[in-house]
Amino acid sequence: MYKVVDKEKLGPNVYRLWIEAPRVAKSRKVGQFAIVRVHDLAERIPLTIADVDIGRGLISLIVQAIGLSTRELCAKKAGEYVQDVAGPLGLPTELETYGHAVVVGGGVGTAVVYPQAVGLKETGSYVTAIIGGRTQELVILEDQLRPVVDELIVCTDDGSYCRKGFVTVALKELIDNGSRPVDAVYTAGPVPMMKAIANLTRPYQIKTIVSLNPIMVDGTGMCGGCRVTVGGKTYFACVDGPEFDGHQVDFDELADRLTAYRRQEQQISERHVDEECRLAGKMKEMKKQVK
Repeated sequence: MYKVVDKEKLGPNVYRLWIEAPRVAKSRKVGQFAIVRVHDLAERIPLTIADVDIGRGLISLIVQAIGLSTRELCAKKAGEYVQDVAGPLGLPTELETYGHAVVVGGGVGTAVVYPQAVGLKETGSYVTAIIGGRTQELVILEDQLRPVVDELIVCTDDGSYCRKGFVTVALKELIDNGSRPVDAVYTAGPVPMMKAIANLTRPYQIKTIVSLNPIMVDGTGMCGGCRVTVGGKTYFACVDGPEFDGHQVDFDELADRLTAYRRQEQQISERHVDEECRLAGKMKEMKKQVK
């Protein structure tokens, strides 16, 4: 069992959990992830290790409560436990020293680029971070990123905070009009966003690394659900990645794969909500009988 030491709400349905996992914390490298299982019957949830506190033996996981399993994880309170935390898994980020490296995070993808920004800065690179969300409340880790990068650009689709527009527009302006050339781009977020960034940087021949965390399922390569075509060859995102050359990824195939189990996931989620409603109704009726 692994103790949830601290829990913080970062935005609507987005939480940061600090979990006691000393061996994972000690071994983790930038870009790696952990598999979390809330209880015996729960799904395996692959989550990027956003940060570690080796002295306290803690790992930081940032989770968006969308499906049943992530909602169960986000419902945990400080002092409670989860069944399993396995890791670190996946290949570490290949960090190099660049004259100018840019990390681009969309929504909870910012949890992936945050440790990349820290690692790139430690190599001596000049680092710019571009992060965004649909609205201000969906922008996360701004305060954590600001002290570890040289420049920070914050975007919101609706203009409710900082710069209005997509992160791709901000990146293009930085490439075209920035004070220094961009040598590499690391990005994580929704698949359409990563595809757009790869398409943007391709004509400039700027090295672009994408994190394909969204398609991972069991995290060991056993299920085959995270198959991805890169440069015409088949890879598994969880064991061969999760980071790949964005210019070589078949994003259309990737987008199709993401929708494969959407109907089943929706059915499970709806059934769970119905069961919760029935349970709440029974509890209410029992309280009436006691009175």
